[in-house]
Amino acid sequence: RLHTVVKKNKVDFTVVPRMARLLKLLKADVVHSYLFASDIASRLAGRLAGTRVVIGSERNANYSPKKRNILAYRLTRRYVDLTIANSETGARFNSRMYGQPACNYRVVRNGVDTELFKPRDRISIRNELGIPADNSVIGVFASFKPQKNHSLLFHAFKMVLTSCPDAQLLLVGGRLYGNMMGSGDYYGRMNDLIDELGIRQRCIFLGNRDDVEQIYSACDITVLPSLYEGTPNALLESMACGIPVVATRVCDNSFIVKEDQTGFLVELDNVRKMADRIQVLLDNDVLRREMGQNAREWMLEEFTLEELAKKTEAVYMEALSQKTENADKKRKD
Repeated sequence: RLHTVVKKNKVDFTVVPRMARLLKLLKADVVHSYLFASDIASRLAGRLAGTRVVIGSERNANYSPKKRNILAYRLTRRYVDLTIANSETGARFNSRMYGQPACNYRVVRNGVDTELFKPRDRISIRNELGIPADNSVIGVFASFKPQKNHSLLFHAFKMVLTSCPDAQLLLVGGRLYGNMMGSGDYYGRMNDLIDELGIRQRCIFLGNRDDVEQIYSACDITVLPSLYEGTPNALLESMACGIPVVATRVCDNSFIVKEDQTGFLVELDNVRKMADRIQVLLDNDVLRREMGQNAREWMLEEFTLEELAKKTEAVYMEALSQKTENADKKRKD
């Protein structure tokens, strides 16, 4: 069932009492929130409604929250029982930033729909996109925001072109709405860099797409050069499609990408190593296919939606059980 508590404006103080009424109506045992506005509203509404368990979320790591967000999180931290982070790094970051003890965190990494994201026929998809069948294609699936660190890949791609002049860089993702996170400014800088490096003729800009599950299979490899991440869906989706990856060694990427088995990891700002790892995969069809198969199997083993649901449910049951034990103990005392 879907119930919507609509915000009437950016700051709507009626959201909390309306959400509290909904929680009471549903007789909810657990409220689990995602992202700042939802987190704060759910904590307060859960308190008002007497909801047994309130669970928060951390979806990223090592970013810079607004000061008012930090204050709001700290003022309401006693109203949350557990926080589910999608990375170990995110759990540590949230604990440090908002003053919650480490024991209040559980890590449940993202899942991917492996029926939607699966290997597909490369030639037909390339034909639709107007990409020659024999060209080497490097995909980057990332919005234009500073976190994604496109410049590392652009410099590496320039090096790759010296030995693989037919290579093309396929850029999927656009600017965020309203210059959020400085996305528009960043997009401008990245376009200037593309021209400075003289690689524009080898770049294909697809912008935001609602058919990315198709587009992964047009690529030989994908690259994610991020400065930081939680559990990046772009890596999961690419590997579920049987496409090996090259990513920066940040946050939990070393768990997500099995080094030398499903792809390669590169230290931040190591342009030459990034170019070398890309070149190794482009030059070796057998290795690329083997890593792609390994990547698909790894996603089926650890990162399905079923695994995500099962692990999330386990956190709910743990929290409810702990609440029951604490209540029983309090009655006995």
